[in-house]
Amino acid sequence: MSRSHAPALLWHRRTFLAAAGAAVSLSLLPLRAMAEPEDAEDAVRKLFGNRPIREGKVTLKLPPIAENGNSVQLTVSVESPMTEKDHVRRIAIISPRNPIPEIAIFSLSPASGRAEISTRVRLAGTQSLRVVAEMSDGSLWSGKASTYVTLAACIIG
Repeated sequence: MSRSHAPALLWHRRTFLAAAGAAVSLSLLPLRAMAEPEDAEDAVRKLFGNRPIREGKVTLKLPPIAENGNSVQLTVSVESPMTEKDHVRRIAIISPRNPIPEIAIFSLSPASGRAEISTRVRLAGTQSLRVVAEMSDGSLWSGKASTYVTLAACIIG
């Protein structure tokens, strides 16, 4: 090797070592990429207070396996006649593993016709989603469903 190439080679080596050191340092930083189950419960309390939540009346349909967490189809339906006296006010979809547990909150009224929501959501991996429906009488009902996600979305970092 001639002397004229030595400084260039040394410069590339230094650049590589600096970049490798930075990458190792960044990998050691604590990143919070997923919510904890407590965060999901806190989200439910923030939305609905400490009111009792009963199981039933809410059906959540998810595919058993989602190949890509970037777009997972789900359907929520709530047993309700959707009349002025008896209807669904709100539907909240909660994820215990997404960085922000509140995936979506929908407001409904008797004018909605049916208490059913279909949408696509991003999921940060395999998990059980929880749906809470608030009725016009103030009662809360919930349902759960699980899906296995092969390629996660919602990753921070």
